[in-house]
Amino acid sequence: MSEATERPYLSVVVPAYNEVARLGSTLEGITAYLDEQPYASEIIVVDDGSADGTAMLAEDLLYGRDNCRVLVNEVNRGKGYSVKRGMLEAAGERALFSDADLSTPIEHAADLLSAIDGGADIAIGSRAVRGSDIQLRQPLLRQTAGKMFSLVQRTLLGTGIADTQCGFKMFTRRAAQMVFPHQTLERWAFDAEVLFIANRLGLKIVEVPVRWVNSPDTRVRMLSDGMKMVLDLWRIRRIHRGLRAE
Repeated sequence: MSEATERPYLSVVVPAYNEVARLGSTLEGITAYLDEQPYASEIIVVDDGSADGTAMLAEDLLYGRDNCRVLVNEVNRGKGYSVKRGMLEAAGERALFSDADLSTPIEHAADLLSAIDGGADIAIGSRAVRGSDIQLRQPLLRQTAGKMFSLVQRTLLGTGIADTQCGFKMFTRRAAQMVFPHQTLERWAFDAEVLFIANRLGLKIVEVPVRWVNSPDTRVRMLSDGMKMVLDLWRIRRIHRGLRAE
């Protein structure tokens, strides 16, 4: 790992809520990958008011590593809030947020970096573009609900993005500082919101095919959270309708 005085090139933000069972292997995988890279990096874990010792475990695992830290929300605020907090704290020239279950392997960070080097402001992992590799699919009912949400999202928000919900997204520092201050949603539909904001601000978004493995321990409740997410799409369009690129 690089010296603490060296500005990180890549920040990796991991939102975590009651993740003691999975966080150990996730952080081990991320740190092993970053240690092999030629650039300086940092890891930011945002504990979302966990009750199972997630923050303590993260602090133990990251102890002694330069540029790594754990942020703690005093109460549970939601994944969207945690991602926003971590991304605005990130010091890297590139900032990636990744789900704590690593459904998308950390090695795909290289593919997102390549997309940004090719001119994208934001590169997002996608399960819906050619070249993606879904190794373990969701149950059929959840797949159908996801496809319906994607259709409604594209219709209401008009971004043209096929998969807004894959939890593996990278922003340039400039893009992150432009987008996340406008984010208002704190829970599951925040991904669609930040991409809508980016689109309104004229930022270039590229979907990158990734390998993805469904986690059976999903925290999204299909009926109640699904309906809230659809209603949130209307809120997103209304709240940010006046947003324009300068």
